[in-house]
Amino acid sequence: MSEKPLYEYAVIRVVPRVERSEFVNAGVILFSKKASYIGMKYTIDEEKIKALYSEADIEKIKGLLEAFEKICYAEADSGPIGQLDIPERFRWLTAKRSTIIQTSDVHPGLCSNPEKKLQQLYNELVL
Repeated sequence: MSEKPLYEYAVIRVVPRVERSEFVNAGVILFSKKASYIGMKYTIDEEKIKALYSEADIEKIKGLLEAFEKICYAEADSGPIGQLDIPERFRWLTAKRSTIIQTSDVHPGLCSNPEKKLQQLYNELVL
């Protein structure tokens, strides 16, 4: 039997009006320590977001998700948080916050291919 290492994931949510706590699932972030993997996928569904708040600033939301992605992948312009190691970046990105971009609780699982699992979770929870 092949070993299936632990992974953790959270759903990335867009909360256009924080005071109302309504959200749209926009993406998934997945982390596997054993595989030294962190990845995320997201989609901005303008129609769903505007249904919750017609005055939502879609460009701001796009910018925030792009910053989130830069930190996830430790891009050169991701600032000091983006330079942390993979587990610290995942913990920072999934920390509780009261902003337009939030994440669900972190959920665990077992898988042998984190990239494939990320796509599966994205398909199931976002699309």
